[in-house]
Amino acid sequence: MQRFEGRVALVTGASRGIGFAVARRLVSEGASVVITGRDEEALKAAVAELGEDRASGAAGKADDAEHRAAAVAHAVERFGGLDHLVNNAGINPAYGPLTELDLDAARKILEVNVIAALAWTREAVAAGRLRSVVNMASIAGTAASPNIGFYGISKAALINQTEQLAEELAPAVRVNALAPAVVKSRFSKALYEGREEQAARAYPLARLGEPDDVAGPAAFLLSEDAAWVTGQTILVDGGASARRTW
Repeated sequence: MQRFEGRVALVTGASRGIGFAVARRLVSEGASVVITGRDEEALKAAVAELGEDRASGAAGKADDAEHRAAAVAHAVERFGGLDHLVNNAGINPAYGPLTELDLDAARKILEVNVIAALAWTREAVAAGRLRSVVNMASIAGTAASPNIGFYGISKAALINQTEQLAEELAPAVRVNALAPAVVKSRFSKALYEGREEQAARAYPLARLGEPDDVAGPAAFLLSEDAAWVTGQTILVDGGASARRTW
């Protein structure tokens, strides 16, 4: 299917992992994409793999206002506009109980995971032809998550922000979220490294997620196949939420 022929997408945090898988899926369905990331060399390698005729990179930090403005402007200048936004960039520099959390780390998590996602959306809306947004939340935002509690708090805020923006931007722009469980990537390897088989037992589908498991649902929500879907958060969790054991 070429659901995104003639469309332009911007995917943040997309030099690897889930973001890269989403960008690759969109390109395979006809989109042109701008991907962002902090590591310029990793970004260049990702663009080369996606194809420089259909992809371009914009290096910078998601919480940097100048970077956001430049990346959106680059999408418009290079590919003619911006139709779809995926707020995938996220951080979790803190591990442990909330009672021991460094409050500066908490502020940084909110700045990147919540406020930057709002700012990216505002920039994309201002570009003039935005159709759909997907925010990358987490199953950690739907229940207590030991040792990654503030990350979960930030993702709970992002889920609510998704609902608020869906209401405010309708009917012109649809805004939805995905809430993955543990997906195998550099970002999440501390949650399963050295004990993947044990970690997978929590999932009825008997395995951890792969980035492509999230790319498909993201493409659906961005596409016209989801034309009557907005303000929703879809769990992508291998059935974990059915067991309530994550």
